[in-house]
Parts: sequence; structure tokens; C-alpha cells
Amino acid sequence: MSVNRLLRVGTVAVASLGVLALSACGSDPEPSGTSSPGSTTSSTGGDCPKGTLNAEGSSAQKNAIEEVISKYNEKCADVTVNYNPTGSGAGIKQFNASQVDFAGSDSALKPDEATAAATRCANNPAVNLPMVIGPVAIAYNVDGLDKLIVDGPTAAKIFQGTIKTWNDPAIAKLNPGTTLPSAAIAVFFRSDESGTTENFTKYLKAAGGGAWTGEPAKKWTGTGAGKEKSAGVAEGVKSTKNSITYVEWSYAVDNKLGVAQVDTGAGPVELSAESAGKALAAAVPAGTGSDLALKLDYATKAPGAYPIILVTYEIACTKGLPAEKTALVKSFLSYFASADGQSSLTDLKYAPLPEETRTKVDAAIQAIS
Repeated sequence: MSVNRLLRVGTVAVASLGVLALSACGSDPEPSGTSSPGSTTSSTGGDCPKGTLNAEGSSAQKNAIEEVISKYNEKCADVTVNYNPTGSGAGIKQFNASQVDFAGSDSALKPDEATAAATRCANNPAVNLPMVIGPVAIAYNVDGLDKLIVDGPTAAKIFQGTIKTWNDPAIAKLNPGTTLPSAAIAVFFRSDESGTTENFTKYLKAAGGGAWTGEPAKKWTGTGAGKEKSAGVAEGVKSTKNSITYVEWSYAVDNKLGVAQVDTGAGPVELSAESAGKALAAAVPAGTGSDLALKLDYATKAPGAYPIILVTYEIACTKGLPAEKTALVKSFLSYFASADGQSSLTDLKYAPLPEETRTKVDAAIQAIS
């Protein structure tokens, strides 16, 4: 499926909610045989709304949200959830223009974006709700190169364009005994405004030892050829020998690309859900109250921590939406943040929220009114 195609998940049969009915549907169960207006009652009495929910933004979370929508519809069958993975920048713009009910973004709202969001939310604040941990892979396609190690300065020089060939001494030093081709390195980058780009350039700036000369931003300032969306850069590397890019782990795996290990100064770290989770553990709160924005430590040297991660936030109004939309947003996001909603993400090459974070996200969602 193209990332530009509108994801529309229709109505499917209702499955048993079991003990997860409350978190899946975001409301108290009604007495047997009753339901509130505009809602349906599941086979176990859990109350689910009816209607259509529209959202847009991060392509990094596309695979995750697609799976969660499918599982959510097994529990709340009369909700249609449309998610358009147009990129984080586009999602925030559409949310602030009142074109969608919530947005997905791989970076928290900037002050000017937050001001516009508050206006859109009828003069109420919007919140950043961390929902998906998406490790960013340095993905490559080089014949015969089954293992690649890079560190922050080397990665920064490759993507800045100052390291131009695969057998550069800096790469060779990190990969002793490995035969590296003399071929030129073909770099691919996201041409659209991307939270993935912003997070990756934050890593290059923090860990690059001064080799990355630009400032972290959604728009790329390094070298290379631009491709739209995560699928675009992954396909570019897949079809081009001796190439490299930064892309969400799931896209690297789906396209059978090599994934570099990252040496943080504490030894090379292989990308895994566990190593990404260790990096999230080093994050500190950046928001207040129900706003759960996080500050990540991209230069972490914690043993076994993979430093290049992004957090996809769901951007939602705390108040200000019509009642029927509020019910839909709370219902779906409650399920997304539930243990059941998070449980399938590891198989899709995402890292589920740590329980402490997950419970905070759920509390913030329940406070939406």
C-alpha cells in the first residue's frame, strides 16, 4: 500500500472485549442491554461510539497505526478510522486547520504550532501524547556487506557529504577485517518535511562531534537525493547499490535492507526493541501536566542503548471538539495506549511504551473532555 493512500478501515465483526473493554473503548460499561446515544454495546457490555474519525501525519507510525486500527475495529465495530500518512509537518498543519480530529507527529509541537493548535481547540491547549516508539535505522544496500558499524561523527560526515566513498578510512577503522568497496556512497533523504528527519538530525548534531553543520529541522540540509516519505527513501536504497539512508526500522526490515550498528562510545549497539527501549529510559519530561512531550538523549552512552529513536506523538485537543468527536478521539486513543493496543507493535519493529509511560498517556487521554 502506498503511504499516500488514505487508510480506511471499515466495519468488521465485533470481537469479545474481555478485560480490556474499558481501555479499548474509553468509557464505563453500561448495564446489559443498554447503550448511550450514538454508541453501540459490545458483546461484553463495553460502550463504543459510532462515527468517523479522521487523522493525518507521521508516516513513521503508518504500520503501527494500521495494525491498531484493525484491532480496535474488532472491539468497536461502528467506528471508521481514516489515517492519511502524509508526514508530520502536513499532519500538524491539517490539525491546526481543523481538517482532522487528531494528528500524528514525530516531534512535539513547537511554540508557534502549539499556539495555532490552541486556537483550533477553541482556545484550549493541545497535548503531545507519546504513542509509538520508532527506532530510526541507518539502512544500507551494499553487496557483501552483512554487518556495518558507524558512530556519530562518521554518520554525520556520510550524511553531510564529507565522507564520499565506502572504503573511507573512518568507516574502515570502525569495521576492521571488512572488505569495503571503493564505490561512491549514494545518500537518500526525506524530501518532505519530516519528524524522522528532525529526530535523525538531532542525533547527528548531538553525537556528530561537530561534523554536522546544520541545525536539527524537519527539512533536510545535508547531501543526497530526496525521496518522499519513508517508503520513498526505503525504495530508493533498495533499488540502488552502494546507497544509504535513515528510515524507520520497520521500513528497513520490510525492504530487506542492511541495518547498521551504532557505536555510542560504549561499544556497537544492534537495533532491537530492547535497545531502543533503553534509550527511551534516558528521556526526561519536557511538557507539563497532561502534555507528555519528552526530551531524548541522542548522545547517550548507556550500555546497550540504541540512540537513534523517535517518538510519534498523537496531537489532540484537551477540550474544544464537538462531543461526538471527543468521544471518538478518546475511544480510539485509549485503545492505542492500552496494553492490548501496544502489544502487537514489537512484531512490527516498533518498541512498545514502557508501562510507566503508558499509564501516564492513558491518564492524559481520560482527562480529555
